[in-house]
Amino acid sequence: MATPFFGKRDIDTPTTSGHLRQGASTGLSGGYGAQQAASPQANAKPVVEAVPTAAAASSVTEGGSKLTVGPNIKLKGVEITDCDTLVVEGLVEATMDSRVIQISEQGAFKGSAEIDVAEIRGEFNGNLTVRQKLVIYSTGKVTGTIRYGKLVIEEGGQLAGEILFGAVPKAPALAKVG
Repeated sequence: MATPFFGKRDIDTPTTSGHLRQGASTGLSGGYGAQQAASPQANAKPVVEAVPTAAAASSVTEGGSKLTVGPNIKLKGVEITDCDTLVVEGLVEATMDSRVIQISEQGAFKGSAEIDVAEIRGEFNGNLTVRQKLVIYSTGKVTGTIRYGKLVIEEGGQLAGEILFGAVPKAPALAKVG
C-alpha cells in the first residue's frame, strides 16, 4: 500500500511512468510504451553497474580494514594490529604490522613497522621492514633502519640510515600445541 505522497506524485507529475502504465495495461508489446519502458532501464543499468565496479576496484587496491589518521591528529604510544591499510595524514607514534602504509605529504610516522607495501610522501623515522615494495616519493623522507624487498625512490626523495636489502618474509602464525 503506497503512502498518499507517492500516489499524489504519480498522478500530478508528468513522467514516462504514465506511458509505461498505458503500455502495460493495454498489453502493447512493440509500441511507443514499450520503447519508453526499455529506454529508462537501459540508461539506468550502466549507472547501477558502475557503482559496484568502483567499489570493487577500491577494495581490491586497499583491502579490508583501513585506519586513517587525519590531519592535525596525533596518535601516540599504541600498537596497531589487524589493520590492512594505515593512512597517515597526521602524526603516528606506534608499532605496527600491516599490509599497506600510506604516509601523506603532511603525515609523519615514528616507531617500528613491518609492512608489505609502503608509500611514503611524508616522513618515516624508526625501524621499517617492507616485505615487498617501498616507494619514496619526491616529498618523502625515510630515516632509521630500513629493510626492503624492492625500492623505488622518486627524484627528491630521501633515504638515510641503515639500509638493508632483502626484507624478512612475514612469519606464519604458529598453532598452539597442548
